[in-house]
Amino acid sequence: MNLPTVISGQHLIDLGFTPNRHFKSIIEYANSHSLSEEELKQYVMSTMVEEKEPHSKPVFYHKNIHNESGSLQEQQNINKVFQAMDEVMKAPTVITGAIMPDACPTGEGQIPVGGIVVTKNAIHPALHSSDICCSLKATHLPSSISCKLLLDVAFETTHFGPGGRKDQFKLPEELEEKIVKNLYLKNELHIAKSHLGTQGDGNHFLFVGTSEANGSVVLITHHGSRGLGAGLYKTGMKITEKFRKEISPKSSNKNPWIPYNTKEGEIYWEALQVVRDWTKYNHEIIHKTICEKLKIESTYFSYWNEHNFVFKENDLFYHAKGATPLDNKFVPDSTYGFRIIPMNMSEPILIVSGKTTKNNLGFAPHGAGRNISRRQHELTNKNNRSEIEIFKEETKGLDVRFFSNFIDISELPSAYKNADVVKKQMNDYNLGNVLDEIKPYGCIMAGDWQRNAFWKKTK
Repeated sequence: MNLPTVISGQHLIDLGFTPNRHFKSIIEYANSHSLSEEELKQYVMSTMVEEKEPHSKPVFYHKNIHNESGSLQEQQNINKVFQAMDEVMKAPTVITGAIMPDACPTGEGQIPVGGIVVTKNAIHPALHSSDICCSLKATHLPSSISCKLLLDVAFETTHFGPGGRKDQFKLPEELEEKIVKNLYLKNELHIAKSHLGTQGDGNHFLFVGTSEANGSVVLITHHGSRGLGAGLYKTGMKITEKFRKEISPKSSNKNPWIPYNTKEGEIYWEALQVVRDWTKYNHEIIHKTICEKLKIESTYFSYWNEHNFVFKENDLFYHAKGATPLDNKFVPDSTYGFRIIPMNMSEPILIVSGKTTKNNLGFAPHGAGRNISRRQHELTNKNNRSEIEIFKEETKGLDVRFFSNFIDISELPSAYKNADVVKKQMNDYNLGNVLDEIKPYGCIMAGDWQRNAFWKKTK
Protein backbone atom coordinates (compact mmCIF):
# COMPACT_ATOMS: atom_id res chain seq x y z
CA MET A 1 0.00 0.00 0.00
CA ASN A 2 1.38 3.41 -0.97
CA LEU A 3 1.17 6.00 1.78
CA PRO A 4 -0.61 9.27 0.95
CA THR A 5 1.13 12.61 1.13
CA VAL A 6 -0.71 13.42 4.38
CA ILE A 7 -1.23 10.55 6.80
CA SER A 8 -4.43 10.36 8.87
CA GLY A 9 -5.85 8.11 11.54
CA GLN A 10 -7.70 6.10 8.90
CA HIS A 11 -4.39 5.23 7.24
CA LEU A 12 -3.14 3.77 10.55
CA ILE A 13 -6.35 1.76 10.87
CA ASP A 14 -5.90 0.49 7.27
CA LEU A 15 -2.45 -0.71 8.33
CA GLY A 16 -4.12 -2.84 11.00
CA PHE A 17 -3.65 -0.68 14.12
CA THR A 18 -6.39 -0.09 16.70
CA PRO A 19 -7.06 3.58 17.56
CA ASN A 20 -5.54 4.67 20.86
CA ARG A 21 -4.45 7.84 22.65
CA HIS A 22 -1.07 7.77 20.81
CA PHE A 23 -2.61 8.18 17.34
CA LYS A 24 -2.41 11.98 17.39
CA SER A 25 1.31 12.12 18.22
CA ILE A 26 2.04 9.27 15.76
CA ILE A 27 0.30 11.12 12.92
CA GLU A 28 2.17 14.35 13.74
CA TYR A 29 5.50 12.52 13.82
CA ALA A 30 4.83 10.59 10.61
CA ASN A 31 3.81 13.67 8.65
CA SER A 32 6.76 15.72 9.84
CA HIS A 33 9.29 12.96 9.02
CA SER A 34 7.89 11.68 5.70
CA LEU A 35 7.97 8.03 6.82
CA SER A 36 7.69 5.12 4.41
CA GLU A 37 5.08 2.44 5.04
CA GLU A 38 7.62 0.12 6.71
CA GLU A 39 9.09 2.97 8.78
CA LEU A 40 5.61 3.98 9.88
CA LYS A 41 4.77 0.42 10.97
CA GLN A 42 8.00 0.17 12.97
CA TYR A 43 7.36 3.53 14.62
CA VAL A 44 3.80 2.61 15.57
CA MET A 45 5.01 -0.70 17.01
CA SER A 46 7.60 1.16 19.09
CA THR A 47 4.85 3.26 20.70
CA MET A 48 2.69 0.29 21.65
CA VAL A 49 2.54 -0.45 25.36
CA GLU A 50 3.09 -3.98 26.59
CA GLU A 51 0.10 -5.13 28.62
CA LYS A 52 0.71 -5.71 32.32
CA GLU A 53 -0.90 -8.72 33.98
CA PRO A 54 -2.11 -8.49 37.58
CA HIS A 55 -0.26 -10.67 40.06
CA SER A 56 -1.88 -14.06 40.60
CA LYS A 57 -1.16 -13.76 44.33
CA PRO A 58 -0.97 -10.62 46.51
CA VAL A 59 2.44 -9.03 46.91
CA PHE A 60 3.75 -9.31 50.49
CA TYR A 61 2.69 -6.58 52.90
CA HIS A 62 3.40 -6.00 56.62
CA LYS A 63 0.52 -6.72 59.01
CA ASN A 64 0.96 -4.41 62.00
CA ILE A 65 -2.27 -5.52 63.64
CA HIS A 66 -3.58 -8.45 65.68
CA ASN A 67 -6.68 -9.41 67.63
CA GLU A 68 -5.86 -7.94 71.04
CA SER A 69 -9.21 -8.67 72.69
CA GLY A 70 -9.80 -12.07 71.14
CA SER A 71 -13.34 -11.01 70.25
CA LEU A 72 -15.14 -12.38 67.21
CA GLN A 73 -16.06 -8.85 66.09
CA GLU A 74 -12.43 -7.71 66.09
CA GLN A 75 -11.30 -10.83 64.23
CA GLN A 76 -14.00 -10.41 61.61
CA ASN A 77 -12.83 -6.84 61.00
CA ILE A 78 -9.20 -7.95 60.65
CA ASN A 79 -10.19 -10.74 58.25
CA LYS A 80 -12.10 -8.29 56.05
CA VAL A 81 -9.13 -5.90 56.10
CA PHE A 82 -6.76 -8.64 54.91
CA GLN A 83 -9.19 -9.84 52.23
CA ALA A 84 -9.51 -6.32 50.82
CA MET A 85 -5.78 -5.65 51.01
CA ASP A 86 -4.98 -8.95 49.30
CA GLU A 87 -6.92 -7.82 46.23
CA VAL A 88 -5.27 -4.39 46.21
CA MET A 89 -1.82 -5.98 46.39
CA LYS A 90 -2.39 -7.87 43.13
CA ALA A 91 -1.99 -4.73 41.02
CA PRO A 92 1.04 -5.14 38.71
CA THR A 93 2.50 -1.79 39.86
CA VAL A 94 2.67 -2.77 43.54
CA ILE A 95 6.03 -3.20 45.32
CA THR A 96 5.06 -3.60 48.99
CA GLY A 97 2.60 -2.36 51.59
CA ALA A 98 1.52 -2.30 55.24
CA ILE A 99 -1.54 -2.35 57.47
CA MET A 100 -1.83 -0.27 60.67
CA PRO A 101 -3.56 -1.19 63.98
CA ASP A 102 -6.50 1.14 63.24
CA ALA A 103 -7.32 -0.64 59.98
CA CYS A 104 -10.90 -1.14 58.84
CA PRO A 105 -12.28 -2.13 55.40
CA THR A 106 -13.81 0.41 53.03
CA GLY A 107 -15.22 -2.03 50.48
CA GLU A 108 -14.41 -5.18 48.55
CA GLY A 109 -11.19 -4.82 46.60
CA GLN A 110 -10.58 -1.31 47.94
CA ILE A 111 -7.69 -0.18 50.13
CA PRO A 112 -8.60 -0.39 53.83
CA VAL A 113 -8.36 2.65 56.07
CA GLY A 114 -4.99 2.27 57.76
CA GLY A 115 -3.36 0.89 54.61
CA ILE A 116 -0.13 1.86 52.87
CA VAL A 117 0.54 0.69 49.31
CA VAL A 118 3.86 1.36 47.56
CA THR A 119 3.88 1.37 43.76
CA LYS A 120 6.54 2.00 41.13
CA ASN A 121 6.02 4.92 38.72
CA ALA A 122 2.26 4.76 39.20
CA ILE A 123 -0.33 6.92 40.96
CA HIS A 124 -3.53 5.13 42.01
CA PRO A 125 -6.31 7.66 42.81
CA ALA A 126 -8.41 4.91 44.39
CA LEU A 127 -5.64 4.41 46.95
CA HIS A 128 -5.86 7.99 48.24
CA SER A 129 -9.66 8.18 47.78
CA SER A 130 -11.80 11.29 47.31
CA ASP A 131 -10.88 12.84 50.66
CA ILE A 132 -7.45 13.85 49.37
CA CYS A 133 -5.05 15.25 51.95
CA CYS A 134 -7.29 14.64 54.96
CA SER A 135 -5.07 16.19 57.61
CA LEU A 136 -4.64 17.73 61.05
CA LYS A 137 -3.23 20.99 62.35
CA ALA A 138 -2.40 21.83 65.98
CA THR A 139 -1.80 25.32 67.37
CA HIS A 140 -0.59 25.73 70.95
CA LEU A 141 -1.92 28.80 72.78
CA PRO A 142 -1.21 30.27 76.24
CA SER A 143 -2.61 28.29 79.19
CA SER A 144 -4.51 31.41 80.29
CA ILE A 145 -6.93 31.07 77.38
CA SER A 146 -10.39 29.84 78.36
CA CYS A 147 -11.16 26.54 76.63
CA LYS A 148 -14.87 27.39 76.63
CA LEU A 149 -14.28 30.80 75.07
CA LEU A 150 -11.98 29.26 72.48
CA LEU A 151 -14.63 26.70 71.53
CA ASP A 152 -17.34 29.40 71.45
CA VAL A 153 -15.32 31.53 69.02
CA ALA A 154 -14.35 28.47 66.98
CA PHE A 155 -18.03 27.54 66.58
CA GLU A 156 -18.75 31.01 65.18
CA THR A 157 -15.75 30.84 62.85
CA THR A 158 -15.63 27.39 61.26
CA HIS A 159 -18.27 25.70 59.11
CA PHE A 160 -19.31 22.04 58.89
CA GLY A 161 -21.66 20.27 56.54
CA PRO A 162 -22.10 20.25 52.75
CA GLY A 163 -21.29 23.03 50.32
CA GLY A 164 -19.44 26.28 50.83
CA ARG A 165 -20.09 29.49 52.72
CA LYS A 166 -21.38 32.92 51.76
CA ASP A 167 -18.84 34.89 53.81
CA GLN A 168 -15.96 33.55 51.76
CA PHE A 169 -12.36 33.86 52.83
CA LYS A 170 -9.98 35.26 50.24
CA LEU A 171 -7.93 32.75 48.28
CA PRO A 172 -4.28 33.90 47.97
CA GLU A 173 -3.39 35.01 44.43
CA GLU A 174 -0.46 32.59 44.22
CA LEU A 175 -2.69 29.64 45.10
CA GLU A 176 -5.43 30.79 42.73
CA GLU A 177 -2.87 31.00 39.92
CA LYS A 178 -1.69 27.44 40.59
CA ILE A 179 -5.27 26.15 40.42
CA VAL A 180 -6.06 27.99 37.18
CA LYS A 181 -2.85 26.79 35.52
CA ASN A 182 -3.51 23.12 36.26
CA LEU A 183 -5.55 21.32 33.59
CA TYR A 184 -7.31 19.08 36.13
CA LEU A 185 -8.11 21.83 38.65
CA LYS A 186 -8.89 24.96 36.63
CA ASN A 187 -12.63 24.26 36.49
CA GLU A 188 -12.78 23.87 40.29
CA LEU A 189 -11.73 27.43 41.17
CA HIS A 190 -15.20 28.43 42.41
CA ILE A 191 -15.17 25.40 44.71
CA ALA A 192 -11.69 26.26 45.98
CA LYS A 193 -12.95 29.74 46.89
CA SER A 194 -16.32 28.90 48.43
CA HIS A 195 -15.06 25.92 50.44
CA LEU A 196 -12.33 27.91 52.22
CA GLY A 197 -13.02 27.92 55.95
CA THR A 198 -15.15 24.76 55.83
CA GLN A 199 -14.44 21.35 57.33
CA GLY A 200 -16.99 18.99 55.78
CA ASP A 201 -18.67 16.22 57.73
CA GLY A 202 -18.13 12.61 58.88
CA ASN A 203 -15.23 12.26 61.30
CA HIS A 204 -13.82 15.75 60.69
CA PHE A 205 -13.64 17.92 63.80
CA LEU A 206 -12.39 20.98 65.62
CA PHE A 207 -10.91 19.98 68.98
CA VAL A 208 -9.90 22.01 72.04
CA GLY A 209 -7.76 20.52 74.78
CA THR A 210 -4.74 21.01 77.02
CA SER A 211 -1.21 19.72 76.64
CA GLU A 212 -0.13 17.24 79.28
CA ALA A 213 3.50 18.22 78.64
CA ASN A 214 3.29 21.99 79.22
CA GLY A 215 -0.32 22.92 80.05
CA SER A 216 -0.83 25.00 76.91
CA VAL A 217 -4.31 25.17 75.40
CA VAL A 218 -4.34 23.46 72.02
CA LEU A 219 -6.58 24.03 69.02
CA ILE A 220 -6.67 21.10 66.56
CA THR A 221 -8.57 20.89 63.26
CA HIS A 222 -9.20 17.80 61.13
CA HIS A 223 -10.43 17.99 57.53
CA GLY A 224 -9.45 17.27 53.94
CA SER A 225 -9.46 19.17 50.66
CA ARG A 226 -13.25 19.35 50.41
CA GLY A 227 -14.77 19.75 46.93
CA LEU A 228 -11.45 20.68 45.33
CA GLY A 229 -9.93 17.28 46.15
CA ALA A 230 -13.14 15.41 45.40
CA GLY A 231 -13.21 16.96 41.93
CA LEU A 232 -9.60 15.96 41.26
CA TYR A 233 -10.30 12.40 42.42
CA LYS A 234 -13.25 12.13 40.03
CA THR A 235 -11.10 13.39 37.15
CA GLY A 236 -8.28 11.04 38.11
CA MET A 237 -10.51 7.98 38.10
CA LYS A 238 -11.72 8.80 34.58
CA ILE A 239 -8.15 9.12 33.36
CA THR A 240 -7.08 5.85 35.00
CA GLU A 241 -9.80 3.87 33.26
CA LYS A 242 -8.41 4.87 29.86
CA PHE A 243 -4.96 3.69 30.90
CA ARG A 244 -6.31 0.49 32.44
CA LYS A 245 -8.03 -0.55 29.21
CA GLU A 246 -4.84 0.09 27.27
CA ILE A 247 -2.15 -1.07 29.72
CA SER A 248 -3.76 -3.69 31.94
CA PRO A 249 -7.35 -4.58 30.97
CA LYS A 250 -7.32 -7.64 33.25
CA SER A 251 -6.55 -5.51 36.33
CA SER A 252 -9.36 -4.51 38.68
CA ASN A 253 -11.33 -1.43 37.65
CA LYS A 254 -11.50 -0.56 41.36
CA ASN A 255 -7.78 0.14 41.51
CA PRO A 256 -6.49 1.52 38.16
CA TRP A 257 -3.53 3.87 37.89
CA ILE A 258 -1.95 6.74 35.99
CA PRO A 259 1.65 6.06 34.86
CA TYR A 260 3.78 8.82 36.35
CA ASN A 261 6.05 9.06 33.29
CA THR A 262 3.20 10.36 31.12
CA LYS A 263 1.89 13.88 30.62
CA GLU A 264 -1.26 12.90 32.49
CA GLY A 265 0.79 11.53 35.38
CA GLU A 266 2.86 14.68 35.69
CA ILE A 267 -0.21 16.94 35.61
CA TYR A 268 -2.01 14.78 38.19
CA TRP A 269 1.01 14.79 40.52
CA GLU A 270 1.22 18.59 40.25
CA ALA A 271 -2.51 18.81 40.98
CA LEU A 272 -2.06 16.74 44.14
CA GLN A 273 0.55 19.22 45.39
CA VAL A 274 -1.77 22.16 44.72
CA VAL A 275 -4.57 20.41 46.60
CA ARG A 276 -2.14 19.85 49.46
CA ASP A 277 -1.29 23.58 49.49
CA TRP A 278 -4.98 24.49 49.52
CA THR A 279 -5.77 22.12 52.39
CA LYS A 280 -2.88 23.35 54.50
CA TYR A 281 -3.98 26.94 53.91
CA ASN A 282 -7.54 26.06 54.84
CA HIS A 283 -6.32 24.83 58.25
CA GLU A 284 -4.21 27.97 58.63
CA ILE A 285 -7.02 30.41 57.82
CA ILE A 286 -9.35 28.79 60.38
CA HIS A 287 -6.70 28.88 63.12
CA LYS A 288 -5.59 32.42 62.24
CA THR A 289 -9.13 33.82 62.20
CA ILE A 290 -9.98 32.27 65.56
CA CYS A 291 -6.81 33.71 67.12
CA GLU A 292 -7.51 37.14 65.63
CA LYS A 293 -11.02 37.17 67.08
CA LEU A 294 -9.59 36.29 70.49
CA LYS A 295 -6.91 38.99 70.00
CA ILE A 296 -4.13 36.52 70.71
CA GLU A 297 -1.10 35.30 68.83
CA SER A 298 -0.05 31.66 68.47
CA THR A 299 2.90 32.36 70.74
CA TYR A 300 3.90 28.74 71.17
CA PHE A 301 4.08 26.70 67.99
CA SER A 302 2.00 25.11 65.28
CA TYR A 303 2.39 21.97 63.15
CA TRP A 304 0.39 19.85 60.77
CA ASN A 305 0.43 16.59 58.83
CA GLU A 306 -1.74 14.82 56.28
CA HIS A 307 -2.75 11.17 56.62
CA ASN A 308 -4.56 10.61 53.34
CA PHE A 309 -2.17 11.31 50.51
CA VAL A 310 0.46 10.05 48.07
CA PHE A 311 4.12 10.52 48.96
CA LYS A 312 6.94 10.25 46.43
CA GLU A 313 10.48 8.93 46.92
CA ASN A 314 12.38 8.67 43.63
CA ASP A 315 10.24 6.38 41.44
CA LEU A 316 8.25 4.94 44.37
CA PHE A 317 4.82 6.27 45.34
CA TYR A 318 3.57 5.65 48.89
CA HIS A 319 -0.22 5.72 48.93
CA ALA A 320 -1.45 6.25 52.49
CA LYS A 321 -5.16 5.81 53.14
CA GLY A 322 -5.64 6.87 56.74
CA ALA A 323 -1.98 6.41 57.72
CA THR A 324 0.22 9.08 59.29
CA PRO A 325 3.65 9.72 57.76
CA LEU A 326 6.31 9.43 60.48
CA ASP A 327 9.43 10.03 58.44
CA ASN A 328 10.30 13.67 57.73
CA LYS A 329 11.09 12.79 54.12
CA PHE A 330 7.35 12.44 53.55
CA VAL A 331 6.51 15.80 55.16
CA PRO A 332 9.05 18.25 53.68
CA ASP A 333 7.46 21.26 55.41
CA SER A 334 7.55 19.62 58.84
CA THR A 335 8.89 22.12 61.39
CA TYR A 336 9.27 20.01 64.51
CA GLY A 337 8.84 16.44 63.32
CA PHE A 338 5.62 16.18 65.36
CA ARG A 339 2.66 14.16 64.08
CA ILE A 340 -0.96 14.30 65.28
CA ILE A 341 -2.97 11.12 65.91
CA PRO A 342 -6.52 11.48 67.32
CA MET A 343 -8.42 8.57 68.91
CA ASN A 344 -11.99 9.63 69.73
CA MET A 345 -13.60 12.72 71.25
CA SER A 346 -13.22 11.42 74.83
CA GLU A 347 -9.56 10.40 74.53
CA PRO A 348 -6.38 12.50 74.39
CA ILE A 349 -4.95 13.27 70.95
CA LEU A 350 -1.45 11.85 70.63
CA ILE A 351 1.54 13.89 69.50
CA VAL A 352 4.14 11.47 68.16
CA SER A 353 7.41 11.24 66.26
CA GLY A 354 9.23 8.33 64.68
CA LYS A 355 11.42 6.93 61.94
CA THR A 356 11.13 4.40 59.12
CA THR A 357 11.46 0.74 60.04
CA LYS A 358 11.20 -2.38 57.92
CA ASN A 359 7.60 -3.03 58.93
CA ASN A 360 6.16 0.50 59.27
CA LEU A 361 7.52 1.80 55.91
CA GLY A 362 7.74 5.24 57.56
CA PHE A 363 4.11 5.44 58.74
CA ALA A 364 1.93 5.23 61.86
CA PRO A 365 -1.84 4.85 62.46
CA HIS A 366 -4.06 7.87 61.84
CA GLY A 367 -6.47 7.25 64.72
CA ALA A 368 -8.50 4.57 66.44
CA GLY A 369 -10.41 3.19 63.43
CA ARG A 370 -13.58 1.10 63.62
CA ASN A 371 -14.45 -2.56 64.03
CA ILE A 372 -17.96 -2.20 62.58
CA SER A 373 -19.59 0.17 60.09
CA ARG A 374 -21.30 3.42 61.07
CA ARG A 375 -24.76 2.03 60.32
CA GLN A 376 -24.12 -1.21 62.19
CA HIS A 377 -22.95 0.75 65.22
CA GLU A 378 -26.06 2.96 65.16
CA LEU A 379 -28.33 -0.09 65.13
CA THR A 380 -26.55 -2.02 67.88
CA ASN A 381 -25.72 0.90 70.17
CA LYS A 382 -29.21 2.23 70.80
CA ASN A 383 -30.59 -0.74 72.76
CA ASN A 384 -33.88 1.03 73.53
CA ARG A 385 -32.07 4.20 74.61
CA SER A 386 -32.66 7.65 73.15
CA GLU A 387 -29.93 9.49 71.29
CA ILE A 388 -29.68 12.12 74.00
CA GLU A 389 -29.23 9.42 76.67
CA ILE A 390 -26.41 7.82 74.71
CA PHE A 391 -24.86 11.22 74.02
CA LYS A 392 -24.88 12.28 77.69
CA GLU A 393 -23.41 8.97 78.79
CA GLU A 394 -20.57 8.92 76.27
CA THR A 395 -19.64 12.61 76.44
CA LYS A 396 -19.90 13.13 80.19
CA GLY A 397 -17.56 15.89 81.31
CA LEU A 398 -16.94 17.08 77.74
CA ASP A 399 -18.20 20.10 75.79
CA VAL A 400 -19.27 18.39 72.55
CA ARG A 401 -21.19 20.38 69.95
CA PHE A 402 -22.71 19.38 66.62
CA PHE A 403 -22.78 22.13 64.00
CA SER A 404 -26.06 20.86 62.51
CA ASN A 405 -27.64 20.62 66.00
CA PHE A 406 -28.32 16.92 65.40
CA ILE A 407 -26.39 14.22 67.26
CA ASP A 408 -24.34 11.83 65.15
CA ILE A 409 -24.29 8.53 67.06
CA SER A 410 -21.73 7.10 64.64
CA GLU A 411 -19.10 9.60 65.86
CA LEU A 412 -19.43 8.99 69.59
CA PRO A 413 -16.53 7.22 71.40
CA SER A 414 -18.10 3.74 71.37
CA ALA A 415 -18.10 3.79 67.55
CA TYR A 416 -14.30 3.50 67.54
CA LYS A 417 -11.75 0.89 68.51
CA ASN A 418 -10.37 0.89 72.04
CA ALA A 419 -7.76 3.66 72.17
CA ASP A 420 -5.55 1.77 74.66
CA VAL A 421 -5.38 -1.22 72.30
CA VAL A 422 -4.32 0.99 69.38
CA LYS A 423 -1.65 2.68 71.52
CA LYS A 424 -0.39 -0.70 72.75
CA GLN A 425 -0.05 -2.02 69.21
CA MET A 426 1.71 1.18 68.16
CA ASN A 427 4.29 0.26 70.77
CA ASP A 428 4.31 -3.43 69.83
CA TYR A 429 5.08 -2.69 66.18
CA ASN A 430 7.26 0.40 66.74
CA LEU A 431 4.84 2.78 65.04
CA GLY A 432 5.92 6.04 66.66
CA ASN A 433 6.87 7.46 70.04
CA VAL A 434 4.29 9.41 72.05
CA LEU A 435 5.73 12.83 72.99
CA ASP A 436 2.61 14.49 74.38
CA GLU A 437 -1.09 13.89 74.91
CA ILE A 438 -3.68 16.64 74.39
CA LYS A 439 -6.39 16.04 76.97
CA PRO A 440 -9.88 16.82 75.65
CA TYR A 441 -12.03 19.75 76.77
CA GLY A 442 -14.49 19.50 73.90
CA CYS A 443 -14.99 19.50 70.16
CA ILE A 444 -17.20 20.52 67.25
CA MET A 445 -18.37 18.09 64.55
CA ALA A 446 -20.86 18.28 61.70
CA GLY A 447 -23.41 16.01 63.33
CA ASP A 448 -26.21 14.30 61.43
CA TRP A 449 -26.73 17.18 58.98
CA GLN A 450 -28.58 14.96 56.51
CA ARG A 451 -31.51 14.73 58.91
CA ASN A 452 -32.38 18.31 58.03
CA ALA A 453 -30.58 18.55 54.68
CA PHE A 454 -31.33 21.38 52.28
CA TRP A 455 -33.00 19.07 49.75
CA LYS A 456 -35.40 17.86 52.44
CA LYS A 457 -36.21 21.43 53.38
CA THR A 458 -36.93 22.25 49.73
CA LYS A 459 -39.11 19.18 49.36
